Amino acid sequence: MTERSLSEGRVSGRLEGKVALITGIGGGMGREAARRFAAEGAKVVGCDIDAAGLEETLALVRAEGGDITGSAPVDAGDATVVEEWINAAAQLHGGIDVLYNNASIQRFGAIDEISVEDWDFAIDMELNIVFYAVRAAWKHLKVRGGVIVNIGSIAGTRGVEFMPQNAHGAAKAGVINLTQQLAVEGGPHRIRAVCISPGFVQTPATKFLVDDPPPAMKATWDRIPLGRVGIPEDIVNAAVFLASDEASWITGINLVIDGGGSVLG
Repeated sequence: MTERSLSEGRVSGRLEGKVALITGIGGGMGREAARRFAAEGAKVVGCDIDAAGLEETLALVRAEGGDITGSAPVDAGDATVVEEWINAAAQLHGGIDVLYNNASIQRFGAIDEISVEDWDFAIDMELNIVFYAVRAAWKHLKVRGGVIVNIGSIAGTRGVEFMPQNAHGAAKAGVINLTQQLAVEGGPHRIRAVCISPGFVQTPATKFLVDDPPPAMKATWDRIPLGRVGIPEDIVNAAVFLASDEASWITGINLVIDGGGSVLG
């Protein structure tokens, strides 16, 4: 295969022939993941709760020459629904090579203000959502090995002063630790598990904060050594490598991608 630029839809074939399941492909980082994984040669199977967003992604990837199918609405926070989606994908392609747990929905609030309902929702839609997908995919991944790519957050390893993130941080800390345990249990089955913990990433959903950031948030961004907030490509570039055979001896890691911001404390 000849190498082509990303704008032409094919990069290097790092994921050639792999079956990659990606949750939350209707926009933002999930859409970029679907584009890049397909451009790298993967057979992508996506899902999203937003049917319109998913259809836009499918059309975009297919226009770029990618191999993609998708289902919506799929509530990845429903264990039964996500298991049906994963089983159908495995049946369609004869197995699974990559599970990319991108989807999540956040709820924020100070500890004395966040409701029990919002706390439970955040744990469900940021931590349990990962467990449900991994549990359903595990039997398929055990057949021929594979990779689990989880999305954590720098909030999972530290406090955040510019926004109260109790539930979000607790859930993402759980994702990071779950990844480590999956690496231990998956090793004998040739299953690797990795976590990527982004800093702030500009997406359509967060653009309003970039356009008019609260002063405390802007002060944090101003200290980022590399001088900018993240974009989806920053995260997906790492995911492509970690999902590829080039990373075959990498498992159990939590890769922080934040422009160096967290090294400043």
